[in-house]
Amino acid sequence: MLQDIKPHQFNNEFKPKTPKSSDYVLIFNGDNILMDNSSQNLEFIKVEQINELNTNIIDKTIYLFSIDETSIFCTFESVQETENFKYINISEFRTVLPEWMSFIVATASHLASWYDTNKFCGRCATPMELSKTERALCCPKCGLIRYPHINPAVIIGIIDKDKILLTRYVDRPYKKLSLVAGYVEIGETLEDTISREVMEEVGLRVKNIKYYKSQPWAFSESLLMGFFAELDGVSNIKIDNKELSEATWYKREEISESETTMSLTNEMIELFRNNKINDNDVEIIQNS
Repeated sequence: MLQDIKPHQFNNEFKPKTPKSSDYVLIFNGDNILMDNSSQNLEFIKVEQINELNTNIIDKTIYLFSIDETSIFCTFESVQETENFKYINISEFRTVLPEWMSFIVATASHLASWYDTNKFCGRCATPMELSKTERALCCPKCGLIRYPHINPAVIIGIIDKDKILLTRYVDRPYKKLSLVAGYVEIGETLEDTISREVMEEVGLRVKNIKYYKSQPWAFSESLLMGFFAELDGVSNIKIDNKELSEATWYKREEISESETTMSLTNEMIELFRNNKINDNDVEIIQNS
C-alpha cells in the first residue's frame, strides 16, 4: 500500500532542521506542487536547485519529515513555473511509481494543508507561530495550541456468500469501483460508524464485523480503518443517490484485477477477488 515504502525509512519525529543542499523543498500552490520536469521522470526539487528558480525561499521553509537521510521541507512562497519546473496536481501522484514518491507528496500535502489553513488563531485571530519543541502551532496571545488534524474513517467490505458489494461515488474525481466508506462522527465507536454508513449509503445491515488493516490516506487527511463484515438479512440495496452512482453485488469472477494495491480499498477488493476471504464467516485467511 501507499505507506509501504521499504527499503526506504519514514521518520516523522519533530526536529528543528536547516535545509541541506541534497534535501527536498516542496513548493505548494494550492493543490499543486512544483516539480523538476527537466528529464523524462518527474523529480522533487532539491535545495541546491533553488537558485535556478530565481527566488530565495530557504528561510521560509518548514521541516516536515525525513525519508532515509533526506529531509523534506515545504514552503508556500509564490514561485513561477519555468521551462524545467512545472506545477503538478497532487491527485496525479496516486498513480506515480515508485510509490515512495506518492507517499512523500500525500504526507507532505496533508501537513502543508494544515499549516496553510491554521495561519490564524481560531479563538482570537492572532497569527499563529511554529512551536520550537513539537509539531504544533501556538497562539502567542491566548496560548491556544493546535496539532495536525487527522480524520478517522472506515472502509467496509460487505460480503454476502460469494459476492462483495462494490460502489462508485457520484461527484468525486475517483470513478473506479470502491467500498462503502465514511467518516467517524463525534460520539461514535467504529462499529457504530460502520452500521450507520452501511445503512445510510446502501440500506443494508451487517454483522460479524472484523478488523483488517489501517492506512494513513493523506490525500483526504484521513486515517482509514478497513473492516470486513457479513450481510445481515436481505440483500436488496437502497442506494443513497447523493453519495453513490452505483452499488452492486459482484462475484469474484466479475471483478477485474486491480492495476495497483496502493490504497486499502483496492487491497481489500483484491483480497476478496483472490478468494482469500472465507465466505461463511468473513474470516481473513491471509496474514495481515
